[in-house]
Amino acid sequence: MTGFDPQLLLSVFITLFVIMDPPGTVPIFLALTGAMTRAERARAARQAVLVAFGVVVAFAVFGQQLLAFMHISLPALQASGGLLLLVVAMELLTGKAEEPAPAAGGSVNVALVPLGTPLLAGPGAIVATMVFVQQADGPLDWVAIAVGVVGVHVCLWLAMRFAGLVHRVLGDSGTTLVTRIAGLLLAAIAVQLVADAVIAFVEAA
Repeated sequence: MTGFDPQLLLSVFITLFVIMDPPGTVPIFLALTGAMTRAERARAARQAVLVAFGVVVAFAVFGQQLLAFMHISLPALQASGGLLLLVVAMELLTGKAEEPAPAAGGSVNVALVPLGTPLLAGPGAIVATMVFVQQADGPLDWVAIAVGVVGVHVCLWLAMRFAGLVHRVLGDSGTTLVTRIAGLLLAAIAVQLVADAVIAFVEAA
């Protein structure tokens, strides 16, 4: 059994941080919860993070069984995930990421949909987590992945819990700058995933 891998923890944390983009959620969260009181906004932040965490964990636990059932290989998952992340990166870099409007009449809890999912726990985060779990080698790697996932969700909660303060500090231009940098890093991660998948395909041929 290998020892605890801090590099894996850091890789999980950075990858999911870039994909889920806590600073980038601030303006969207403020838009969706603009009519709420401070207490309601705090509750919405907590609910959104719990929903996102539950979705990510569910796919992390049952994702491998799903892949086996559908006869999907890890390189195929890596390649498709990389292409998907590249699309998300392009949206971040060009500013074309869509911001969904609040539900009409307030009949739907925006903390659950669309904030918790698919904005936070979207396809990119789900695929990235499944890839890390597929590559895990023993319980200690699973612990490193779990700590990384929890750490990112704590950052998400802090960003939304103190969204008003974060937005005042960064400003509109600062938030946009952080989003562009996140898009660049995410594009690099996406290319690396595709490259690793291609190498795996070649070696298996």
